[in-house]
Amino acid sequence: MVKKYNYIWPEKVKLLVRELHDEISLNNYNWHEFRGNKKRRSAELIISAISQLINDGEDEEIEDLLNQALLWIREEIKDTGCKSH
Repeated sequence: MVKKYNYIWPEKVKLLVRELHDEISLNNYNWHEFRGNKKRRSAELIISAISQLINDGEDEEIEDLLNQALLWIREEIKDTGCKSH
């Protein structure tokens, strides 16, 4: 089954979004450095929402990611830290 909006995004756009997502996303190597950074965390959520939008993700999931990003921007949520530290 072909996704309903798949045709509106050139393959280059999908590649660029994937590359940006990979660059912004927290991973095992930078988690401790950026886990509490509101701009980094909100950017990660926003690019995830954009990726979902371009790849025909569910509207509810896109909205949840954007709402979570807003909570980080407003500092209404913060990282609780690692329990093992």
